[in-house]
Amino acid sequence: MTLEDLEARIAERAAASPEESYTAKLIARGINKAAQKLGEEATEAVIAAVTHDRAELVKESADLLYHLLVVLKVEGVPLSEVMAELDSRTAQSGLAEKAARKDNA
Repeated sequence: MTLEDLEARIAERAAASPEESYTAKLIARGINKAAQKLGEEATEAVIAAVTHDRAELVKESADLLYHLLVVLKVEGVPLSEVMAELDSRTAQSGLAEKAARKDNA
């Protein structure tokens, strides 16, 4: 499965009844709940990483990617915009990109 496949599956499930779909229910609850879930999953992924729990890190990373795409869906941000931003960053080193952001801040 690709991130694009997951984005499409989230879009399909968002159209379902909240009584039948966790995705639809989460989206219906709005950005605050979706963002809260994203934060929880990020924290769980960090804990798995620092405790060197590989299996849990894999599971929590899947949850994190899913919840990130739900937040993007709620906010109307297509994955393609995020990917384009990542693509634009490959033209320069990460250190140069970070320095450019500091100069613009």
